[in-house]
Parts: sequence; C-alpha cells; structure tokens
Amino acid sequence: MPLIDSYQRRIDYLRISITDRCNLNCFYCRPLGGLPFIPHEMILRYEEILRVVKVAVELGVRKARVTGGEPLMRRGVVDFISRLSCAGLEDLGLTTNGILLKDFARPLREAGLSRVNISLDSLDPRNYQRITGSDRLKEVLAGIESAEEAGFNKIKINTVLLRENNETEILNFAELAFSRGLEVRFIEYMPYLNGKEWQKDLFLKAEEVKKVINSRFSLGPVEPQEKPGVAEMYRMKGGRGTIGFISSISRHFCGRCNRIRLTSDGKLRNCLYSDEEIDLRGPLRGGVSDPELAEIIRRSVQTKPERRPNFSDSSRKCTRTMDLIGG
Repeated sequence: MPLIDSYQRRIDYLRISITDRCNLNCFYCRPLGGLPFIPHEMILRYEEILRVVKVAVELGVRKARVTGGEPLMRRGVVDFISRLSCAGLEDLGLTTNGILLKDFARPLREAGLSRVNISLDSLDPRNYQRITGSDRLKEVLAGIESAEEAGFNKIKINTVLLRENNETEILNFAELAFSRGLEVRFIEYMPYLNGKEWQKDLFLKAEEVKKVINSRFSLGPVEPQEKPGVAEMYRMKGGRGTIGFISSISRHFCGRCNRIRLTSDGKLRNCLYSDEEIDLRGPLRGGVSDPELAEIIRRSVQTKPERRPNFSDSSRKCTRTMDLIGG
C-alpha cells in the first residue's frame, strides 16, 4: 500500500539530511553565536540511511533529495549518491550551497544524481558576505558553471527573500534565469527557533517580488506543471529559464505537501514546521526488522498535520534550526 496520510495526501518524497555541518553561517539559518554540532556518533551512518530509503521506496517513495547542512562536506558523499541512485528512486536530487560544487559536479552526475539545487541569496560579493559570513561567492558561481558543464537536466537556484538585504537584486536573479536557462526560485523567509530570531521586518512577500520581475520581464504560468509542487512556476517570454515562487508564509501549500524528512541524527519529521518527530536511529541500531521500520514510517505519516501552524501565534514556531532539520 502507498503512503497516504489521514488527509489523503500521497507521500512519495523524502528529504534526507546527511550532516548538520556547513561551511557558511547564514544569519537566518543558524542562531546568533551558533549551536554545537551534533556528535559524530549520533549522525546516521550511510548504511542506515540507505536502509531507510530502501524501506521507504517499498512504501511508495519515488523521489529523494540529499541535503545538509552542506552535504558535500561529508566524506564519501559521491559513493553514497552512487548507492542511493540504485535504491529504486525515480528522481534523486541534492541541495548544496555550491562552494564545493566545482570539484563535485561531474563525479555526482556520473554517480547518478539527477538534479542539483544551489542555495544562493546574493550575486553581489558584499551582500553575499553579509548574509553568509563568507567571501566565497566566486566559488559558488564556478560551481554553477561546473554543474552546467556536467549536464544536469535542471539546475535550480534557491534564493531566500530578505528585505533590505537582497531585494535590490531581484532583477539580477531574474536575468540569470532569462539568459542562462536556470530555474530561479524565490523563497519566503521562514521562522525557526521558536521565532525568537525571526526578524519580521526582513520578510518580503513573493507577490511583491513577482511585481518587480513583471516590471521588466513578461511572466506566464508554466502549463502544465511537471508535477504539482510547492513552487508556483512561471516561464519568461523570450527567455530560456523559469522563475518559481515558494510562498511558505503568505500562502501555504500544505494541501499538496507530499514529503517527509529524515534528519541527520535519525529523526523522521512529517512537517517542516512541526516539532513532532519519530526516532529511527534507536530502532535501526536496536535490531528493528524492515516490516517494523515500515510500520514506524507509516505511523509518522498518519500523524502528519493538516497544515503548518499559524505564524501569528508566537507560541507555535519550529524550535529546530534549518541546519538541524535539513534544507
């Protein structure tokens, strides 16, 4: 039987975080001052992750995306991708900040990776350094070029919208999609860590960004969409690429959510914003059978909430940071 939650949503997408380590320190991702990294022994081994994926595929999961932290920092990631590509998935992607991608793009493609998403919040060196705490923008841009040369089917650029930080670069990102044939996706800034460090004055609605892009480019909806997803997709008249808007805050898409998440320390999360988690690391290391593991996954899916919490209620925010959940 396929994975169907109590609201009749089919769950066929697994996000897999393989590390909480990252070589950037984006201010909206980690709290000021940072957090201690998860001890090595608490991180799932590749063999444990592959076992979870095998069971999930038998339950109907068809798509997976490997994330971090920064997944390319974990030793053995190319071999892991190679093994993961043989697990019966129809689509296998990876999200990276792009810093190490120049050297990894071709080996990952040869290992069976289908798609790559690159997190990039600024094309301006000074803005990039202010947002990420790093001056490695040139390496990211070189990584994008390497991904293009490696022949990935679709390269996505994920840009978190931050008022007074990168709002003046909206048209620059749109031009990147228009001229290079990339898919640029603008993502609304989201609250984490119980909202304590979420700066509401930085929030920028996707609709505002759409108006800015329409001032120069002509946007038309992508019809039909490949598969209904979280992004509202548009083509650019006369251009090669596409623009997407992920309106997590202003217009939630919970009704078509098809994903669950496996954190690097072995917790299964059925909603990005819910702190409800089921531990898989303990059972995996305690001798759980595959049928028992499948039942744990089914139980998690059945408790998936109908929708994310109301962010106007300051008492209900996600208490994990994004680097701990998996991007």
